[in-house]
Amino acid sequence: MQKRHQDRQQYFNELANTARKYYIDYLQTYLTLTPHTRVLEIGCGEGGNLLPFAEAGCQVKGIDLSETRIQQARSFFEAAGQQATFACENFITADKPATEEERYDLLLIHDVIEHIEQPYKHDFLSHLHPFLKRGGIVFVGFPAWQMPFGGHQQIVQGFVSKLPFVHLLPMNLYTRLLRASGQRERDISELQSIKRSAMTIEHFEELCSETGFTPIKRTLWFINPHYEQKFNLRPRRLNKVIGRIPCLRNYCTTSAFYLLKAKQ
Repeated sequence: MQKRHQDRQQYFNELANTARKYYIDYLQTYLTLTPHTRVLEIGCGEGGNLLPFAEAGCQVKGIDLSETRIQQARSFFEAAGQQATFACENFITADKPATEEERYDLLLIHDVIEHIEQPYKHDFLSHLHPFLKRGGIVFVGFPAWQMPFGGHQQIVQGFVSKLPFVHLLPMNLYTRLLRASGQRERDISELQSIKRSAMTIEHFEELCSETGFTPIKRTLWFINPHYEQKFNLRPRRLNKVIGRIPCLRNYCTTSAFYLLKAKQ
């Protein structure tokens, strides 16, 4: 497990730096940030992704299933001198906005869709529509499943955390390896869930079509922009030729960025 997964202030700061440098720029052609811009992050964790939007004057809200993360988000935003609303709730059961004014110009969903198990992904994406203003956009980012650490094995302790592609083993062998390496049962359960949730580029685009969304921008990253914070590596887009080859591109895409609009 990397130090940043234990030091949540560091994790918050790194997420904020990446969002400030890359996410806002990625959106600018399609969304102008003003004090009237409403932003909702689903699965916000400690809220680091939202900080640059608050700094830009937007009205921001974050929701997450973890009460601990929500409390940390409130604390970190207070320390940063920024305003935001945070709530511990399940997005699927969250109250839908009653009016157009209460809806959001931007829905931010980063490193979340790959944690939602397969039967629920369709429902999750479909549920975005009532929260999105007319003409609003959805920003989704996720690691392709077959990329070296697409199983998020880096979150656990020991040698398994450094093994690329180990998550592609059959479930029974993967589970045995995790147990043999001394992982806690709750961590094993989380990694099993992520394996069941496997998110590929092809499946995501199929889900978008099925749930009434059109991708208006897509970038496949060979070196994830966040790796600049984590490993001091310069971000690099995936080679265009490889990016056109289904399946193969999943092994090389450490992060996929999408901007989505509701179909008219």
